[in-house]
Amino acid sequence: MDMKYTVASLFAGVGGICKGFEKAGADIIWANEIDKFACETYRSNMKTTKLIQGDIHCIESDHIPDIDILTAGFPCQAFSIAGYQKGFNDDRGNLFFETLRIINEKRPKVFLLENVKNLTSHDKGKTFQIILKALKQSGYYVKYKVLNSMNYGNIPQNRERIYIVGFRNKNFFDKFKFPNHIPLTYKISDIINFNEKQDDKYYYKENSKHYKMLQESIEKQETIYQLRRIYVRENKSKVCPTLTANMGTGGNNVPLIKDDFGIRKLTPRECFKFQGYPDIILPKNISDSQLYKQAGNSVTITVVERVANNIIHALDEKECINVEYNIFDRKIINKQPYQISFDLM
Repeated sequence: MDMKYTVASLFAGVGGICKGFEKAGADIIWANEIDKFACETYRSNMKTTKLIQGDIHCIESDHIPDIDILTAGFPCQAFSIAGYQKGFNDDRGNLFFETLRIINEKRPKVFLLENVKNLTSHDKGKTFQIILKALKQSGYYVKYKVLNSMNYGNIPQNRERIYIVGFRNKNFFDKFKFPNHIPLTYKISDIINFNEKQDDKYYYKENSKHYKMLQESIEKQETIYQLRRIYVRENKSKVCPTLTANMGTGGNNVPLIKDDFGIRKLTPRECFKFQGYPDIILPKNISDSQLYKQAGNSVTITVVERVANNIIHALDEKECINVEYNIFDRKIINKQPYQISFDLM
């Protein structure tokens, strides 16, 4: 990369999208997030970024520095299968239009938006068509793709998210392509150490009302389970199920495993590792419920990094490349040119 492109991030959460762009070589200079607990985790891990805690409705465009790239993981609960699916009738759904306001006023070279896969099918596809039309009417060439973390980030989590990329310059847009499918080489055991004892609070005790059912159903290591009301679900795909913000609401929402010491919940740190964070700093004064919520709300940073790399290569006016990473030691495994082609959607 000949220069460091500058990035501002809306709905930044704990900084997953920012971290992906940082790893791709960009300079994250400004971010906004309303949740005070997420802001604390963000500041612990993105120490040089100016983070503004507050409601996006109160953010004027002149409060944001001029940037090359704008990113936004605008709240997805309004469109999620796991939520109420109210879309634009939900205040969180209307936050897309605040994102659009900032895009129109700051005019970045590129934007990257991230949301749940269900955004494309909400209200029989009408919601997504409104979003695409609005972005294109703002003068951007837009492309989108649903990417699964286990197929595009080499992370053993079944997590499908839609990524929407828009360029002001058509030449740059023509060169951009989403990253190719890569093999999943990481296993659950690369993230979880089944031989290491965790804090007792994560283990189910014999006096738990679910203990007998869990003991009868959870037999395997290298497998992640989910506790439902009347049964235990085994994830036979040998990957982690989609992590959700509901993990932070208590109950039985956190996935379960069996290690050498018993049956337990994934720890917050393990959940972040399933989002591609090998070394995140977790503030000690933040509760597990908030950390679980943050991990479930985050993106898989390895997926974002690959998308960010291709955005940057398109802006650099160089040949786009497909890069495959060993995500935990950062060695480049393979590097080969893309065959450039695209369909305007």
